[in-house]
Amino acid sequence: MIPLKTKEEIEIMKEGGKILAEITEKLKKRVEVGVSTRELDRVAEDLVFKSQAQPAFKGYEGFPATLCIPVNQVIVHGVPSNYQLKEGDIVTLDLGIKYQGFFTDIAVTLPVGKVDPEVSRLLRITKKALKLAIKKARPGNTFGDIGNTIQRYVESQGFNVIRDLCGHGIGKKLHQEPQVLNYGKRRTGEKLREGMIFCLEPMVTIGNGEIEKTSDGFGWKTQDNKLSAHFEHTVAITKNGCQILTE
Repeated sequence: MIPLKTKEEIEIMKEGGKILAEITEKLKKRVEVGVSTRELDRVAEDLVFKSQAQPAFKGYEGFPATLCIPVNQVIVHGVPSNYQLKEGDIVTLDLGIKYQGFFTDIAVTLPVGKVDPEVSRLLRITKKALKLAIKKARPGNTFGDIGNTIQRYVESQGFNVIRDLCGHGIGKKLHQEPQVLNYGKRRTGEKLREGMIFCLEPMVTIGNGEIEKTSDGFGWKTQDNKLSAHFEHTVAITKNGCQILTE
């Protein structure tokens, strides 16, 4: 069963989401050639605690860091390390916080220095897929409508969605019902109702979309080692449509 949030709970999550968005904007400015992913994690953790929030991911199922930071072919749950970002890399900043008892979650994929035109297009298409999904997130539509919109757009641009990973409900728990797939059929799945809050997060690859675990056991990467991008917002279904909480 998908838990519905009260107006008061949505307001708290909106406050948390605003804090999370502000932290992410500060982090984005630190992405440059030569910075290590571990250094970005350290900055993220400092910013979270300074904001009177707690890291959502650190310790979750044993994850050792505040920031999930996949690079290039790693899709999600990249563990920070001594790896220094290089010109032409793409890097995802995926961050969650707990604020006043409620979780919010956000992700953005960024180019490091100058990247190939096709890589720029991958980022642009993935970001637009999220925007189109948000437009579909309104009362009366279904989760299948959202997944279908993402899938059709991404595939029309010559890329593939990662089918084995998905978005999720969020609230007093980091992950709750429903699973929000990035593919599907129109008018299938549960109808969206006012008070639902979930994370929309298209994950898109230049390759075939098959995935495998990374050697550290935490992350997921593309099996064919092709690049992937990931954009995410936490959204609330309102009477009039969709409210982005993480902006």
